[in-house]
Amino acid sequence: MGYTWQYYDLVLAGIFLSLVLGVLVGQLTAMEPTTAVVGFSFVAAAVMGHGLFVNGPVDQPTDLTDEVDALN
Repeated sequence: MGYTWQYYDLVLAGIFLSLVLGVLVGQLTAMEPTTAVVGFSFVAAAVMGHGLFVNGPVDQPTDLTDEVDALN
């Protein structure tokens, strides 16, 4: 059985790629590296926000009300 890409695999890849692009833009263009990394970090934060709030890991909001057992 082969591996299939899932949504959260793409979220993780999007976070990584946006930060790598920030470093590359900062090194290969006239833009300051700090500015480029901070700018692309906002893109990574937007990808994380989409993964958490728009397409969250639960099916229904009522799934969040289930109590969790203690980790003993």
